[in-house]
Amino acid sequence: MTAKEFIQGLPAKVKPEALAGVNTTFHFDISGADGGQYTISVADNKIESAEGLVGTPKCVVSGSDQNFMGIVTGKLNPMMAILTGKVKISNQGEMLKYAKMFGLM
Repeated sequence: MTAKEFIQGLPAKVKPEALAGVNTTFHFDISGADGGQYTISVADNKIESAEGLVGTPKCVVSGSDQNFMGIVTGKLNPMMAILTGKVKISNQGEMLKYAKMFGLM
């Protein structure tokens, strides 16, 4: 699985009942051969993914495709990745609210 496949597959992984009252936008800026720029938007009880950076994000996640997928697969500790700068998160509080829903923790 690539970073692109994971991010674009998020809408299918999130349970509809988890979306009630949620309104957020995440930008993912992933470098590397399997990277790219993606947007995850949650509003009106729907979650959507899009290629490119769409709208104003509440949180921006950036890093290499290898480090991002390392976190997703559990091979890289998320806190160590953040502390060592392998992955950057602009609003860690927002990420913590949704990390479990997105399958990042």
